[in-house]
Amino acid sequence: QVQLVESGGGSVQAGGSLRLSCAASGYTYSTVCMGWFRQAPGKELEGVAAIYTGGGSTYYADSVKGRFTISQDNAKNTLYLQMNSLKPEDTAMYYCAADPGGCTVVAGNLLYYGMDYWGKGTLVTISS
Repeated sequence: QVQLVESGGGSVQAGGSLRLSCAASGYTYSTVCMGWFRQAPGKELEGVAAIYTGGGSTYYADSVKGRFTISQDNAKNTLYLQMNSLKPEDTAMYYCAADPGGCTVVAGNLLYYGMDYWGKGTLVTISS
């Protein structure tokens, strides 16, 4: 059974940094698309960043380009999201997700539906 467990959330001031981690277990796929999504209060789930574990190609939402970096440690089966220059609008619950069939990007947006596996989330709060 595939399990994804996020950690690293917290509260920081605007301009600060956080690194989220997602520990994955239970799958044997050689290539998996793994992504980070976030949901702010009253808003729809938004795709933030994604990476293919086999080839390393990445996706970033325009709102985080240049500030966030997605990476992986295959030896540890762990996905990371380094978040710098954080803004109050980055406040959200952040979720890790995975799909062996790949991620879907339409009109520049990483789609959340179709992702097969999800973690329970970690809360990020940015104060101004």
